[in-house]
Amino acid sequence: MTNTTNTSTNEWRTEHSIEIEEGAEVIWRILRDVAGWKRWNAGIERIELEGPFATGTWFTMQPPGQDAFRSCFLSVRENEGFVDETRVEDLVVTVDHRIERLGAKRARVVYAVLARGPGAEEVGPAVSSDFPDVLAALAKLANEAQS
Repeated sequence: MTNTTNTSTNEWRTEHSIEIEEGAEVIWRILRDVAGWKRWNAGIERIELEGPFATGTWFTMQPPGQDAFRSCFLSVRENEGFVDETRVEDLVVTVDHRIERLGAKRARVVYAVLARGPGAEEVGPAVSSDFPDVLAALAKLANEAQS
């Protein structure tokens, strides 16, 4: 599911989600393994965590064929999700990765992007363009983890 909104000329947001036939804990184990993200997220060539997977920790990520960028975890909530933020001059891109419990063995994973500042209308869609594929790969890995 996708929901996109342009709230102003310098703000852009979208949300993608998928329902997964696994519990929040299984999904969380995959998400907290930051070094393993590149196994299921084709948009990551290299990623380096600068400390624990916790609020306030910085990480550097490099998409294939692009320059690396540095981001910070604004919030990390066990079995619920995390929020990261990337700043490039006056542009701020925040991505909320949420796990919504739908039952003991079912969850919805939501990736929500908010881009604010100059170029938000171009950067937001570029950042989120692969989210449907990323979420599908996450769901596949979660289902395989319990097989």
